[in-house]
Amino acid sequence: MRRTLIRYKAKPELADRNAELVSAVFAELKAVGPDGVRYLTLRLEDDTFIHFVEAATEDGSSPIPKLRAFQAFQDGIRDRCAEPPLVRDVRIVGNYRMLDES
Repeated sequence: MRRTLIRYKAKPELADRNAELVSAVFAELKAVGPDGVRYLTLRLEDDTFIHFVEAATEDGSSPIPKLRAFQAFQDGIRDRCAEPPLVRDVRIVGNYRMLDES
């Protein structure tokens, strides 16, 4: 299982648009219902976005990048950012009912 955390800060004037694009990704995920992936996005009050992806596929790949809504979200992401995306693999240190225990 692969867990990835992505953090970036959106430009204040583009943060709402970024949130709309993220919401579209979740709508497509709900419509398509791919197996083997969990996804969470948080927006902090300073327009920092934190994405957490858990991929349970054998090779650790996620189906999310194949979604049209995600491709639309990716288009122009760097232009929407005041601080560019930082991508890191993560390990769970503690977990109380938030994530799959496997």
